[in-house]
Amino acid sequence: MKAREGIAPALHALSRPLWVIALCSLIGVAYLGRSALVPLALGLLLACVLSSVVETLCRYRVPRGLSAAILLVLVSLAIGGVIEMTWTPAQQWLQSAPRVLRTIDHKVRPAQSVLQRLDYIAKRATALASSGGETPAAVPPAPPAPPPVLTPIEVFAATGWVVVGTVTVLAFALLLLIAGPPTLARMTAALAADLRAVHVLEIIEAIRLEVGRYYGMMLLINLVFGAVVAGVMGLLGMPNPALWGAIAGVLNFIPYLGSATTCAIVTVVALVTFDTLGQVVLVAGGYIALATVEGHVVEPLVVGRRLDLNPVVVLAALWLGGWLWGIAGVVLALPALVAVKSARRMSSRANRPPMFP
Repeated sequence: MKAREGIAPALHALSRPLWVIALCSLIGVAYLGRSALVPLALGLLLACVLSSVVETLCRYRVPRGLSAAILLVLVSLAIGGVIEMTWTPAQQWLQSAPRVLRTIDHKVRPAQSVLQRLDYIAKRATALASSGGETPAAVPPAPPAPPPVLTPIEVFAATGWVVVGTVTVLAFALLLLIAGPPTLARMTAALAADLRAVHVLEIIEAIRLEVGRYYGMMLLINLVFGAVVAGVMGLLGMPNPALWGAIAGVLNFIPYLGSATTCAIVTVVALVTFDTLGQVVLVAGGYIALATVEGHVVEPLVVGRRLDLNPVVVLAALWLGGWLWGIAGVVLALPALVAVKSARRMSSRANRPPMFP
């Protein structure tokens, strides 16, 4: 009896280091296996977003496989339509990138010259103080490195990997949608005891509903937000307003960083397009006003405040997701936080003592 009482504190003391080791191992596996795990994670996210619609259609006796296939085809057509709509103006801006850079350099040259002069004075003062008044010899700058040239084989390989990843995402999402909650219940019951299986299934169902609800509402909000941004940019005289509206709607799925990136993009475009500073300020201020109304009025009213997340936690998750999986990690960071918060809420609700004995 005394031996058991001595073992329990030792196991409790070892539990925290074991959890740290397990977490580090999980991060290492996620980093090393990102090429295989990213399509599966994106497929799981897509299945969570569309699962509520599939379940609703099943109640009206629409076959699960048929409704899942139709939804995925509609999603693919919608993404293809957005790409087709923005492809031509995006190509035009990429082709005019050298001229845009020259225009930006010409407009910011006065401020740049002042900063260069201040930097030169600071360097001279440092050099005079360290050498006792002797002027150091100027070091010629190194020649710029030649830009890398992509071969046709590299372009073909990159395009092929994109196609394979897209097909994997769609296929995995289709299989998950066809399987549905009954298959998930059987898998959970086979892996755990009855009561624990029920609890795990409740948590998974809550995560599925919460993630699907959140991203379904965010999709509607961002569609309207992108259309409003496009209209305002068109009224302010910005070229290709549909392109900036599409960028605003897509990047708005990324909290904080998405709005900041879109604001920087439209400000640079306005700086290149207009001659007066007032128009540039009007474009930047107009987008900031729209983003503020969307983030602080519309989104809390429509989505609700149940999923309010700490901004520090969100930014840390975005940084960690970007470091692990790049752009896909940034996209998946917020759903992971929503899933964790939903799981914690369900666990705390299950562990809460009943109100009436």
